[in-house]
Amino acid sequence: MAMIRVAYQGERGAFSERAAKRLAGDAIETIACPTFDAMFDSVLQNESDCCVAPIENSLAGSIHRNYDLMLESGLSIAGETNLRIVHNLIAPPDVELHHVRDVYSHPVALAQCTRFLDANRTMKASAVHDTAGAVRMIMEEQRCDAAAIASDDAAAIYGARILARGIEDNAQNFTRFLLLKSGERELPLPAATSRWKTSLVFRIENKPGALFRALGVFAMFEIDLTKIESRPIEGKPWEYAFYLDLAGRAGDAKIARAISNLAELAETVKVLGSYPSKW
Repeated sequence: MAMIRVAYQGERGAFSERAAKRLAGDAIETIACPTFDAMFDSVLQNESDCCVAPIENSLAGSIHRNYDLMLESGLSIAGETNLRIVHNLIAPPDVELHHVRDVYSHPVALAQCTRFLDANRTMKASAVHDTAGAVRMIMEEQRCDAAAIASDDAAAIYGARILARGIEDNAQNFTRFLLLKSGERELPLPAATSRWKTSLVFRIENKPGALFRALGVFAMFEIDLTKIESRPIEGKPWEYAFYLDLAGRAGDAKIARAISNLAELAETVKVLGSYPSKW
C-alpha cells in the first residue's frame, strides 16, 4: 500500500506536522508547504493525498483564510484533532538563557508568550513565517545570542536545546486541525473514534428572521451545534455564509432530516464532511 502523502503549512517540526501524524498515523510522508494556499494546491494538483489545516485556536480564534480556502477548493473534511500547543524557548546547544537577545517565532506564537517576553525585557521579539522555521534559522546561522519559540519536535529535529518549557501565557491553548481530502477519495486512516461531527455551510436571504428559522431546524431535532461561524460572501457586501459544526453524522436520520429542512429555507447548503473527532 502506498504511503499517504500529507501536506501541511510550515517546516519540519511545525505543530501542523504533529497534527498530521496524529490524524493519519506515523507511517506517512509529510510535505511541507510555505503557505496555506500552496498546501491546498498541493492536494488539488495531486502532489499530496490530503492536507492538515489549522482552523481554530482556543485563544486566537478562527483561521479565516482556511475557511475560505476550504470552500473555494471543494476539499472535504475527513478527520479532526485538537492539539495542545506548548511553546518552548529553544536555542543552539551552547547558548544559555542570559545570552539571548533576539527571539524569533510566528506572530501568533509570540503573541501567546507575552508574559514571558515581558519578564525578560532584554529579549527582542521578531516575527518570522513559521515556528519550526525559526529554530532552523538560528541553527543554520549559528547564532550565539538568539532563540526561537517552537515545539519540542523542532528542537529535536534541528539539534537545538530547550531553555524554557511551556512559556505560553495560558495552558489552555489548543488548536483544532482538519484533515482535508479531495472528493470521495478513500484514505487508509487509523480506526475512527465513536465521536463524530458534521460540518456544513449555507447561505440564506438577507431578511429578518431568516437565520433564526434556519437554525431552528436543528433545535427542532435536538441536534447539538458545536460551532457557528459567519464569513463574508465575496462580491456581496454585508452578506454572509454560515459555517456550522454539529455533533453526529450526516447519514443519521435526524441530521439528514434537519439538513433537508434547511435546504428548503436556504439559498444553498453544502455538507463539508462527516468525520471522526480525535483528541
